Amino acid sequence: MKHLLVFVFILTGSTLLAQSGGKETITVKTNIYCDHCKKCESCGPRIYAQLMDTPGVRKVKIDEETASIEVTYNSEKLDAAGVRTAINAAGFDADDQPAPADAVAKLDGCCKKK
Repeated sequence: MKHLLVFVFILTGSTLLAQSGGKETITVKTNIYCDHCKKCESCGPRIYAQLMDTPGVRKVKIDEETASIEVTYNSEKLDAAGVRTAINAAGFDADDQPAPADAVAKLDGCCKKK
């Protein structure tokens, strides 16, 4: 029984340490031109998929009304610059960091600046 209690304590302690370390949240201004971002295949799902495929990203919240993306990430695996680069790769500007033309070209017409 003593060994079981020690095992449970070690397992619980390691889980708590893993969950608490390095959690950061950043809000990035972007360029969302369509009014149906979360439903459009080029906007919301593209941003979400690109970010969630980025190692260290834990949570993504897109707000098309404020044209911003809130990203919670593990700062031991990723930094704010990496978050912005991932948003750029999806075809969207990230704060004052413009998206590359080849990524923007892949967006649907409704998601591009007119």
